[in-house]
Amino acid sequence: MPALHIPTAEVFEPLLKPARYKGAKGGRGSGKSHFFAGLLVEDSVREPGDFGEGLRSVCIREVLKDLKDSAKLLIEDKLAQYRLGEADGFKVYRDVIETPKDGLIIFKGMQDYSAESIKSLEGFGRAWIEEAQTLKVRSLSLLRPTIRRERSEIWASWNPRRRQDAIDDFLVAHKPDDAEVVTANWQDNPWFPDVLEKERQHDLANYPERYGHIWGGEYATIYEGAYYAGLLADAKAKGRIGVVAADPLLPLRAFIDIGGAGASADAFTIWIVQWAGQQIRVLDYYESRGQVLAFHVNWLRKNGYQDAILYLPHDGVATNNVTGKRYEDHLREAGFKVEPPIKNQGRGAAMMRVEALRRLGPQLWFNEATTEPGREALGFYHEKKDEARNIGLGPDHDWSSHAADSLGLMAIAYEDPERTAGFNAKIDYPDLGYV
Repeated sequence: MPALHIPTAEVFEPLLKPARYKGAKGGRGSGKSHFFAGLLVEDSVREPGDFGEGLRSVCIREVLKDLKDSAKLLIEDKLAQYRLGEADGFKVYRDVIETPKDGLIIFKGMQDYSAESIKSLEGFGRAWIEEAQTLKVRSLSLLRPTIRRERSEIWASWNPRRRQDAIDDFLVAHKPDDAEVVTANWQDNPWFPDVLEKERQHDLANYPERYGHIWGGEYATIYEGAYYAGLLADAKAKGRIGVVAADPLLPLRAFIDIGGAGASADAFTIWIVQWAGQQIRVLDYYESRGQVLAFHVNWLRKNGYQDAILYLPHDGVATNNVTGKRYEDHLREAGFKVEPPIKNQGRGAAMMRVEALRRLGPQLWFNEATTEPGREALGFYHEKKDEARNIGLGPDHDWSSHAADSLGLMAIAYEDPERTAGFNAKIDYPDLGYV
């Protein structure tokens, strides 16, 4: 068999060395899938010479309903590009590709595997996870100990979606010592085609809220169609997401959405805000689920917000399901200044908060480092839809709604400091001597 000469972009060179885990993350047009498809063919050619038996590989997605959604066609294209066929030990069938010396490449969906059935992969030397951002924790925990052959490798290619996704938590946040991970984007691809360049330029000009995720490999902090997509995109474009400091002469305000205690409770969220002239400085964000009220109070004190003015929604008058006392009373007893709970706006309250916050959008300045989880939630908060009838059903109550509700509460409570300063203050007129 003739030696293979496969050109490789510089960004992927660290992945040519042996490693238990190899990852390539980034945006569209980077060549991630092309690199791994080529490497899989190369390893299939080399393996019999090095180890004496054919390489068994599996290309994995979380869900695989149709082979056209897998990497099979891309691998077939690589075989054609490298002029490899039956004479070289490669045979292409409908759902499998045979490789030299009894090796093979199969294509599977992890959703179809159980703890028992996945044992069929124990003799495999390569596992390539495509679209790895969709892989679930369960699937990753099943796969890792299954691919156990000597010198076996697990690969992942993905466009990052959320920091909390299983693959990002494993290969980025808690990267193993025997892992090599690279970030690749369109500018790292020396063969980036003109047709994709036109697509990229179109998205840059017309869809700035999604450009960073699709082409820049950024986490998807703004979802197309979300209520606050435009607000956040505008803030980013105009430099209103960065280093934002508190004014020591102005009061801090904490806007709260009340959760509960217990594993199934809603999240408890807090935004720390200052009203500074025409600026609304969004300084910090807190979210916790299932904790008692004392836990949230401790966060406020620990972070220097013990003097903040607290704003509660209408259910601030509700009783704590652990102590039986009202939330506002608890917080006052803890030494906080608490404004009277804001009255329920009635039917359509959620959309009233949305519209109020949108109106204030140009005044919002976010401290980037401390508000990222909250901005991620704002960027996801969207309308629930009846897909069959294609009609909107109002804001969806999901993981993102609690952060949206508490900052929306701020918008409802907002008072322009320049308009309210001195309002109702006594005016002292000088004595001019007139009777």
